[in-house]
Amino acid sequence: MIQKSDKRDRATLFRTRLNEALRLRGTSQSALARSVGVDRSTISQLLKGTGARLPNAQVVGECARALGVSADWLLGLTDRPETAADILANTLSLTEAPRALVDEQIFTWHREAAGYKIRHVPAGLPDMLKTRELLEWEYAPHLGRSTEQAIGASEDRLEWMRGTQSDYEIALPLFELHSFIAGEGYYHGLPRDIRQGQVDYLLEITEQLYPRLRLYLFDARRLYSAPVTVFGPLLAVLYIGRNYLAFRDTERVAALTLHFDALVREAAIGARDLPAHIRHCWARTSD
Repeated sequence: MIQKSDKRDRATLFRTRLNEALRLRGTSQSALARSVGVDRSTISQLLKGTGARLPNAQVVGECARALGVSADWLLGLTDRPETAADILANTLSLTEAPRALVDEQIFTWHREAAGYKIRHVPAGLPDMLKTRELLEWEYAPHLGRSTEQAIGASEDRLEWMRGTQSDYEIALPLFELHSFIAGEGYYHGLPRDIRQGQVDYLLEITEQLYPRLRLYLFDARRLYSAPVTVFGPLLAVLYIGRNYLAFRDTERVAALTLHFDALVREAAIGARDLPAHIRHCWARTSD
């Protein structure tokens, strides 16, 4: 059974929080009165009164607006003073996702999460596992003359990500790896020698860095995932093309972590079996 708060206690808490908000905002009673549209004596009574009576909703709302806090916080209905808009802004952000390698934003998030497990569903083969030749083939049409410069600027960041103390779990759709090996779909026209070099490097790095780096293949006909990265308990980021949609609230980070863990749990090819699967698929291309 829900217990109702005593009116006098709620009124006392309202006065305490109104005084606190006024102090933190550095606003005078007169300035607040002008913003709210009441006499200064009304504000003084709200701040120093002793009764159980609360002001009407209009006055509470205007005080909250003027002081940059939520009405619910003034009334003791929440312990968070931020407005709903501020809470949303702090927990959800939309940032630009340039067509580049490891851009500054992505690198900042990786550094912030150093030491935490990072779970990653890439939009294609993960950049941190690509050879320079594949990066050049992939990014040259978008970056033109600046391709070499962009790759050079990103190599140190990619190397840092490979060498960090964070554990990396990567979940990739089966069809993505198969399309790459066969040179089909997105990878149509990719020369065989570049694919051979990438296969060799993929085998080398996944075996060398295991178990700190674990790559799983899931069947997209059974499970689907948008490109997403979960940076430990701190942050979850969806890639939607031209933008990143970043969540910092615990509930959504936990939900996307569970989503990723389901991909790993239901993976068609586990991290231990990945090298053998890559060798088998590559051998078939030469038949």
